[in-house]
Amino acid sequence: MRLSGVVPPLITPMTPDGGLDLPSLDRLVDHLIGAGADGLFVLGSSGQVAYLTDAERDRVTERVVTRAAGRLPVVVGTVDLTARRVIEQARRAAELGADGVVVTAPLYALNDPAEVRQHFRLVAAAVSVPVLAYDVPVRVGSKLTPDLLLDLAADGAISAVKDSSGDDVSFRRLVARNAEAGSPLQVLTGHEVICDAMALLGADGAVPGLANVDPAGYVRLWRAAQSGDWMAAAAEQARLERLFRIVEVPIGRSADSGGIGAFKAALELLGVIESGAMPAPLRGLDEAEKTAVAALLVEAGLR
Repeated sequence: MRLSGVVPPLITPMTPDGGLDLPSLDRLVDHLIGAGADGLFVLGSSGQVAYLTDAERDRVTERVVTRAAGRLPVVVGTVDLTARRVIEQARRAAELGADGVVVTAPLYALNDPAEVRQHFRLVAAAVSVPVLAYDVPVRVGSKLTPDLLLDLAADGAISAVKDSSGDDVSFRRLVARNAEAGSPLQVLTGHEVICDAMALLGADGAVPGLANVDPAGYVRLWRAAQSGDWMAAAAEQARLERLFRIVEVPIGRSADSGGIGAFKAALELLGVIESGAMPAPLRGLDEAEKTAVAALLVEAGLR
């Protein structure tokens, strides 16, 4: 599996009583595929994977795989504490039809770089689908360095990386060194607002949470970049940066509540999902905040 282009990290729609809203999830998948997305990433940070039970994770995976129906790759986040637990998650995801599994460094456990390497190798050896690394130090407490990632790629332990580290210097070095090594990795950025710059650096794709709301915009941006029309790519990115200000609407919220809450509120306003409900103890946006989000949707040409 080669993962590239625009790969939205799906939010997980929920009902006001805290259950999964699977019909809304179906509409979201159709919304993304209809806009031209190149892949789907299920159960990542945007999908609020940390708040879902194992049974809920399985239901989301099965539903997205079924709805996608082979039209594009579906990769599934298998976030857990250590390799043995990740392997259980990853095997279930593969059995449910995932084309690949997304793995972070260990959570809570205090591991050194050699142990992190072995963590990825253990998962790769135990599953039948490709492993994609997810570099998200704000959530796991450790950075996946270019050296570590390229060592794992050379072993065949990982086939791609989603970089959500915010370390643009490290990302540039990773892209350059990956090219020097013959591009064993597909390198994708998790940035929302500098996808045009990352494409110019040589990124293979983008995994922006805002693509839930405006997938067509990101597809236009990426297609323009791939064709070398950097002016068009920059103009589309500028419009998306203004739209991204929906995450600034909620004030005094946690990092988990504000941004994803804004994405869900926007999708509710656009009629893609039924409700902007959040998993407890997180709170969805109130009516005043939704009104502010609606104004930004209008400005972006989405309503």
